[in-house]
Amino acid sequence: MGTKGHVAVIGAGVFGAWTAEHLRRSGHRVTLVDMEGPAHSRASSGGESRMTRGAYGRDAIYTRMALDSLKEWKALSATSGLPIFVPHGVLFFFPSEEAYLTDSVAAHRALGLPTELLSPAEMSRRFPMIDFTGVHAGMFEPGFGALMARRAVQTLVKNFVAAGGEFRHELAHVPQHGGPLQSIQFASGMRLEADAFVFALGPWLPKAFPELLGNRIFATRQEIFYFAPPGGDRRFLPDVMPGWADFNAGDMYYGFPDLEARGVKFAHDKHGIAVDPDTQSREPTRAALDEVIAFRDRRFPLLKGAPVTGAEVCQYENSSNGDFLIDRHPAMSNVVLVGGGSGHGFKHGPEVGRLAAELALGAGNQSEPRFSLATKGETQHREVH
Repeated sequence: MGTKGHVAVIGAGVFGAWTAEHLRRSGHRVTLVDMEGPAHSRASSGGESRMTRGAYGRDAIYTRMALDSLKEWKALSATSGLPIFVPHGVLFFFPSEEAYLTDSVAAHRALGLPTELLSPAEMSRRFPMIDFTGVHAGMFEPGFGALMARRAVQTLVKNFVAAGGEFRHELAHVPQHGGPLQSIQFASGMRLEADAFVFALGPWLPKAFPELLGNRIFATRQEIFYFAPPGGDRRFLPDVMPGWADFNAGDMYYGFPDLEARGVKFAHDKHGIAVDPDTQSREPTRAALDEVIAFRDRRFPLLKGAPVTGAEVCQYENSSNGDFLIDRHPAMSNVVLVGGGSGHGFKHGPEVGRLAAELALGAGNQSEPRFSLATKGETQHREVH
């Protein structure tokens, strides 16, 4: 494609917005399209906060991607009136000596990261808001933290438009045929022609491409809760409390400090029931709240009895094993499919967008086998955490 080629990116979540931005930087005309707006309330990129961390066990490819993406997040944060990246650090802790811990530390040492391996006594001294009973060891990543998700994507798209990109608020219909795609039609009746297309539709990918992805991308329900910290207690603020993940013998919980007075965030990291992003109930359930409260009262006893200040119901958009999908459509040579964030994708948005843009502009196929369509199975067996 020449330098004046036109690329349409459908989906203005974190993957689509960064893809559009990298395409714009390469000198192409880019139109970014979304049915409800960047990081809207039903999108996987919506909501308050997402964790950025480099702990990925043996999957060092994601450690490198997180580190490279962090540079872009910091640069974007510098353009925003309110912070996008909050560097409160991230603490992972484990009930036993696990390969995930030792492999993560080895990967971080190889990359020169200042990650610390901590004993329970050291963690108790540094992070007194957490009860480390039953914990064997932990690792602390001082250079990582939180990304303010909705603000991040909306700032990115605002900057993209200011720099010459085009954003269109439209619902697109995807034609199902072979050969290069010439155009897409909007629900409004208008058509958009382009030389290449990128579809980064999150949990709507299997609905847009049902025969190809209907059994390869799975949307599952996730519930998140916020609790008010004790009045005047600074131990839950981000300059004291880190983001954290308790591996909890495989039944992981994670959370954030009290970011921007929203409340202390808790989530149970599991694949919930399969859902339709258009029709699933966005009302939190008592069962999910009770699970989180039981964990909270055990691990964060200072928050026992803390009132709920908010809740969010979203979805994970899973590939079969947790690896991303960044590949060409097998029957439409100028179409690239991007998705499979699988609950850990947000932090990688800049690097996913770079890889997707390269694929959209080049003639070759996906060079990283883990992100190819061929590796996406039809049975959920999450291996990336």
